[in-house]
Amino acid sequence: MLLLLGTMPERRPFVRLPTDVYPVNYGLSLKPDLIDFTFEGKLEALVEVTQATNQIVMNCADIDIITASFVPQGGEEINATGFNYQNEDEKVTLSFPSALQKGFGTLKIDFVGELNDKMKGFYRSKYTSPTGEIRYAAVTQFEATDARRAFPCWDEPAIKATFDITLIVPKDRVALSNMNVIDRKPHPDDENLVEVKFATTPIMSTYLVAFVIGEYDYVESQSSDGVMVRVYTPVGKAEQGKFALEVATKTLPFYNDYFSVPYPLPKIDLIAIADFAAGAMENWGLVTYRETALLIDPKNSCSSSRQWVALVVGHELAHQWFGNLVTMEWWTHLWLNEGFASWIEYLCVDHCFPEYDIWTQFVSADYTRALDLDALDSSHPIEVNVGHPSEVDEIFDAISYSKGASVIRMLHNYIGDEDFRKGMNAYLLKFQHKNASTEDLWDCLEQASGKPIAAVMGSWTKQMGFPIIAVDQEQVSDDRILKISQKKFCASGPHNEENCPSWMVPISICTSEDPKCTKLKVLLDRQETTITLNSVGPDQWIKINPGTVGFYRIQYSSSMLESLLPGIRDLSLQPVDRLGLQNDLFSLSRAGMISTVEVLKLMEAFLNEPNYTVWSDLSCNLGVLSSLLSHTDFHEEIQEFIRDLFTPIGLKLGWDSKPGEGHLDALLRSLVLGKLGKAGHKPTLEEARRRFKDHVDGKQVLPADLRSPVYLTVLKHGDSATLDTMLKLHKQADMQEEKNRIERVLGAISAPDLIQKVLNFALSEDVRPQDTVSVIGGVAGSSKQGRKAAWKFVKDNWEELYNRYQGGFLISRLIKLTVDGFAIDKMAVEVKSFFESHPAPAAERTVQQCCENILLNAAWLKRDAEDIHQYLLQRKAPPV
Repeated sequence: MLLLLGTMPERRPFVRLPTDVYPVNYGLSLKPDLIDFTFEGKLEALVEVTQATNQIVMNCADIDIITASFVPQGGEEINATGFNYQNEDEKVTLSFPSALQKGFGTLKIDFVGELNDKMKGFYRSKYTSPTGEIRYAAVTQFEATDARRAFPCWDEPAIKATFDITLIVPKDRVALSNMNVIDRKPHPDDENLVEVKFATTPIMSTYLVAFVIGEYDYVESQSSDGVMVRVYTPVGKAEQGKFALEVATKTLPFYNDYFSVPYPLPKIDLIAIADFAAGAMENWGLVTYRETALLIDPKNSCSSSRQWVALVVGHELAHQWFGNLVTMEWWTHLWLNEGFASWIEYLCVDHCFPEYDIWTQFVSADYTRALDLDALDSSHPIEVNVGHPSEVDEIFDAISYSKGASVIRMLHNYIGDEDFRKGMNAYLLKFQHKNASTEDLWDCLEQASGKPIAAVMGSWTKQMGFPIIAVDQEQVSDDRILKISQKKFCASGPHNEENCPSWMVPISICTSEDPKCTKLKVLLDRQETTITLNSVGPDQWIKINPGTVGFYRIQYSSSMLESLLPGIRDLSLQPVDRLGLQNDLFSLSRAGMISTVEVLKLMEAFLNEPNYTVWSDLSCNLGVLSSLLSHTDFHEEIQEFIRDLFTPIGLKLGWDSKPGEGHLDALLRSLVLGKLGKAGHKPTLEEARRRFKDHVDGKQVLPADLRSPVYLTVLKHGDSATLDTMLKLHKQADMQEEKNRIERVLGAISAPDLIQKVLNFALSEDVRPQDTVSVIGGVAGSSKQGRKAAWKFVKDNWEELYNRYQGGFLISRLIKLTVDGFAIDKMAVEVKSFFESHPAPAAERTVQQCCENILLNAAWLKRDAEDIHQYLLQRKAPPV
């Protein structure tokens, strides 16, 4: 699945299902009612009784069982005498009058359930037909533990079985499931219904079962290895499925070859679902997506959307092997599933679109995000013991995904591609159609590479956090002696405790002689060590962690740092290393280990920077700083700093794309114009207003790549008429991507009454339930007033918001977006006490992390605000 990230509470006692009865095959027939939002179900499961018992315990939630019976092989039917629901644990116990004997038998259950509106289990998704009618589709989202809302089952990843699924649906609707259709016949009792029967699935976990009933068009193609691929889109939008189709047909053979294991099903469908909480879900053979993660319109989709679709398709298709064919034994190993898919999606996109320079973007999108979260005291190890299912949602976060992907990238680099693939292939062959744990993968990689994988990786997955590597050097004739040491890095400053954790750190080193090539690799397996680099002259610089692959921060001695800075100006350092150097220093300044002024000086060295991703990371950090300084009375001075830094590159790029430009130029232009516009750069604001007016008047439609920056700029400096125009554009937009684009920038408006209007709009019928979060987040992230208003709004509407997301991961995201930017100690107290009286179990860790961030921001401000102010003032003082 893809997402859009102190003391822990008492864990609820939790017991996994008993193993005395096991499913072998589920025969499942479901008949959804798209008017009353209920469904009828019949289950006939072939089960094995492994020891005699007079009860069967299964998972079941929000389902009413009408009758249940057991037919032993060759024996008489035994009716269940009681159904005891344990709602807290989402279980049901079926009691029988006599013991069920060892051997095989058929469990028959008739039941009814609700097509809920909670975006989990078997649920309803609202859409508008081409004629403007409101209609509903019936769709599923079972990961992690919601298959039990669609049918009684053994809903644990290790209890695998085969599935024979039949759907009874209106004859004018499309019905899809994991496998291909093998029979379609009229329903005997109702001529408006058809019975659609699907082929038997391979042995699989319940959380990967899926069905969709609705109205869709599709485009199809065959991959070079013979798999039928279809992309299903809303009616009338088949065109918009072509890009994803192209990516999917290229990706399947890529993975086939990479894993040396063929894709095991006859077909794969990718389908866009209107109401969808995550980004996408890897159901075997029927992958579900948010519309914005699958649909691309050549005219109205921007470059970043194409890239997003390519990554998400790559991520979900990787799961068809890694997750679906071989599945984690329990949710504790979720990180392996997600971290792996989050790493290999980049490998796949790099194969399909080398011009995206996607690995540099990985560092900014995943690696630095994971470092920031993992430096908190309230982080958690990659591997978290999960007991009760309510704890699972909590680990769908940047540690499981982004840190997981980052340590796998480090591991891949440490082993080398050839041995890595050898180990992967052994792992998939050994555990196909079964379950495995993290250790099983380490064993296979260890055998393939002959390196101590389990020992090295254990230090990264079993303990939280990461090291900061301190480096000092001295020149001895023609050699350079490096002293390297590690200690845990904390966002609140250096960790000086006695029992400091340590890591097995693969360290690479390069020099200015060849910045692309690693001169030396060592494994730092203790607190400190000394390394000699032969024949490195005094005029050469040394860079640790070239490629920014190792998951750690670096603190250079001041002389080493000085010698690296020219490499930023003359671009002799690789882009990813220029980015890494700046990002490390920025996080050291937040931790109080260096002054923020040092970072501002460094940022000014990026004037000649051509690389999109380097600018993107720089821009992100300046955004954090700008948000921090919104709590001071010199916020305008940092805006001026931003304008000065971004003006030269803005002038160089201009407003219109030039012949021969590519994907990255489009992303950079959008970033730079947005940054200049938001910071109030006059010429950018005037041009944005002019182009916006032409766009609205239908004179000259804005290219998709310019829409976000233009919308943002005119709103930030706009009035109620501007907001009304934007809301009108939102209403008219036919494409979800355009609606989302507008929703994300509405919060930029500055007048208090208009901010309130935007917040009310967030909860209106015009915004899809999963997108309310980004509207409120946009308000909170745009200004000091916005932050206060958004927090008040969330508190005032808590009941409704909490109910809407039912404690899924969207509630965590909402909290983080709303409160993370505060920088006053008393706000941390207020946030903490609000959630003590309004508990949100799935977001407890998020609340702790936010409170910690607020205190860190407050400390940073106290420590550095005056120095930053002085520096910004003297920057523009005329030289004496």
